[in-house]
Amino acid sequence: MERNIILNKEDIQLKIVRMAYQILEDNDGESEIFLLGIKDNGFIIASKIKIEIEKIASQIKANLIQVNINKSNPLAQDITYSVPASILKNKVVVLTDDVGNTGKTLFYALQPLLHEAPKKIQIALLLDRKHKLFPIHADFVGLSLATTIQEHIEVILQEEEESAYLE
Repeated sequence: MERNIILNKEDIQLKIVRMAYQILEDNDGESEIFLLGIKDNGFIIASKIKIEIEKIASQIKANLIQVNINKSNPLAQDITYSVPASILKNKVVVLTDDVGNTGKTLFYALQPLLHEAPKKIQIALLLDRKHKLFPIHADFVGLSLATTIQEHIEVILQEEEESAYLE
């Protein structure tokens, strides 16, 4: 199977910086933002956005929360956050993941939030595909791609390699 690079380390960093600026612009006047990263790559993306937000606007507190979800079968186990979801009441929440495909993972990751009445919920994706099966719209996107259903995107976010591939 052919593997084509979509984003290299520098590209990913540029996308992260741009998303951080967009998040700040869209939430002008807020003193606090909660970045919820879906376990593993989504959490890494959220962590990188947090670093950039703190560089750009040190007066804004960016909080990082991990979302634990079974991506292949979201109903197989409880969806949990690394802090009690109740702290998100009346707060600005940005749910973050590496790739948006059908919207299923994001849709289920939002469910526990709905009982807490956040002030605003937004979605940030490093890569967004256009195969939505669930009513999910990304507010902040690093790169939007038109792909076929058969194609797969792999995002690697490790110290020795940061890149995204289309397979």
